[in-house]
Amino acid sequence: MSLAAALSRSSQAFDRLLPADWQVEGSREYRNHTLPSFLKPGLTVWDIGSGRTPMISPQRKAEIGMTVVGLDIDPEELKAAPPGAYDRSIVADLTKFEGDGSADLVVSHCCLEHVPDNRASMRAIASMLKPGGRAVIYQPSRNAAFSRLNMILPEAIKLKLLGALPDKGGKGGFKAFYNHCTPAQFKRLAREHGLEIEQERVFWNSGYFQIFPPLHVLWRGGQALFRLVAGEQAAESFMLVLRKP
Repeated sequence: MSLAAALSRSSQAFDRLLPADWQVEGSREYRNHTLPSFLKPGLTVWDIGSGRTPMISPQRKAEIGMTVVGLDIDPEELKAAPPGAYDRSIVADLTKFEGDGSADLVVSHCCLEHVPDNRASMRAIASMLKPGGRAVIYQPSRNAAFSRLNMILPEAIKLKLLGALPDKGGKGGFKAFYNHCTPAQFKRLAREHGLEIEQERVFWNSGYFQIFPPLHVLWRGGQALFRLVAGEQAAESFMLVLRKP
């Protein structure tokens, strides 16, 4: 076992002493449970910002029988996606995009923190959805400690630190703005664009400090105090299911 793995296990052992809701990792919950519960045969799904890492594998898409449209601002990201991942690829700036109202489901996972204007993003998402369609969105919160660090650290240092994480930081290598990225602000933007809040959930766990156990414990203590003051606004990340009437 590597030193980094051993240190991470120490932090995880500490987390097991905490209440159950502190232990749920939001991204994993979204990918393994929430999103699959919305995948049905015959749906038209728009996957926004996933690029080379589609949220629905080509195999799963074929098994269920869905049409998946991939939208990303970077053409190279879309080209790098596995063969068959997208039935149609659209290169577009989400903040300037106008949908055609064809989507049964819009999928967004760790994408919108990289968009500088999420009021425009929410308008675009609403325009993609057909009446009765849903958007299933998972987001890190701008109030999380790692988000604050992401906004202030120089890019070179940030990328080096992200490289030490088990998943290399996911999409953390892209510039992040965290525009309106809190549960309350996202819900407000959704309502402004005529979308109903069908489900919401906040998460309190992330792995950003696990390889430094003393810092991880210190972070958990600060997080507990912040939660007492700010409630769900102190969450690490959040998930929303929005419905177009």
